[in-house]
Amino acid sequence: MNSEWIDIAPAVDVPPGEHRSYEAASWYVVIYNVQGTFYALEDRCTHDDNPIEDGEVDGLEVICPRHGARFCLKTGAALTPPAYEPLKTFPVEEVAGQLRLRVN
Repeated sequence: MNSEWIDIAPAVDVPPGEHRSYEAASWYVVIYNVQGTFYALEDRCTHDDNPIEDGEVDGLEVICPRHGARFCLKTGAALTPPAYEPLKTFPVEEVAGQLRLRVN
């Protein structure tokens, strides 16, 4: 399967400590900026298919706002019940001030 890089937004739109959701190539994705490092996850809790974008960020974890499941921002791994399946992650990079996402 081929993958492509897609320009998403200016990097300044996601300052450190913030996150934003985007639609990219039929995926809903949340991009997080944790101390200048960007992480991108599918915006869908694997427990109940609801968005995670409103979830609290705790270090390198995002907490689902509905049932409290925690996911790793780096790997997408489900860290606590009620979620057991990982979130899809996407490579994200900043190039010349622009955030780019690689999608399949």
